[in-house]
Amino acid sequence: MFNFSKRKTTRNKPRVLALANQKGGVGKTTTAINLGTALAAIDENVLIIDLDPQGNASTGLGVNRNQRKISTYDILTGEKSIDDGVVETAIPRLHVVPSTLDLLGAEVELAEVSRRTFRLKDAIGRHVEQAEELGLNRNYSYVLIDCPPSLNLLTINALAASDSVLVPLQCEFFALEGLSQLIRTIERVRNTLNPDLSIHGIILTMYDKRNNLSGQVADDVRAHLGDKVYDTIIPRNVRISEAPSYGKPALLYDHTCPGSQAYIRLASEIIQREKRLRAA
Repeated sequence: MFNFSKRKTTRNKPRVLALANQKGGVGKTTTAINLGTALAAIDENVLIIDLDPQGNASTGLGVNRNQRKISTYDILTGEKSIDDGVVETAIPRLHVVPSTLDLLGAEVELAEVSRRTFRLKDAIGRHVEQAEELGLNRNYSYVLIDCPPSLNLLTINALAASDSVLVPLQCEFFALEGLSQLIRTIERVRNTLNPDLSIHGIILTMYDKRNNLSGQVADDVRAHLGDKVYDTIIPRNVRISEAPSYGKPALLYDHTCPGSQAYIRLASEIIQREKRLRAA
């Protein structure tokens, strides 16, 4: 099983990674939950920010609606701080700022607000400063932002606040259709809001080895994007689909299933890529 014994991280500024793809049903939330769990299992302190009004990341981590007194809506509007909204999960070293349906109105409410595209970036910055000044225990090494399935103001806030983007990409026919649009959006954000933003990598999800199309899509993506595509492929797996109904990551629901094992390998691959980026 996993070693969830307590260990304090020594890195002050977290790496902020947005999980983004405007196409729904590609595995963004599943990846956020299980990647966060896998990183926590290898001694990283992780915060998941649920920026999707549907709140599936919160539900999948076992956070009930009555626990969501403060949500990412309150963070974006400036009513509360990130530390106010943090909820502990059943996984040691993994916390979440949950989402509520209030986020549906955030785009309209923030339309006339100053620095509306930097609301999340500013909130994360204040949290890091407070953690250092007050010696708070919540010293995260990774912040994972689960974006909504659209390129709206919420997603732009996530991209403006992030160091890199993780792009889950479903191994099916229309997978590449919206990828070029997302890449153009990332380029625009880099040119206007966040010059340091990069694509950390493409995660191939829902791979079915019995389906020739899955292999063809995977080959096409690698041909177009080369080493931006992670070696690890997330298979289509029933246990991964079942886990959210129990309010658990797949890694806790069944850590031996192929999907869970794939997310453990993905976490290791991301850590290795992070080390190369820091060394560059």
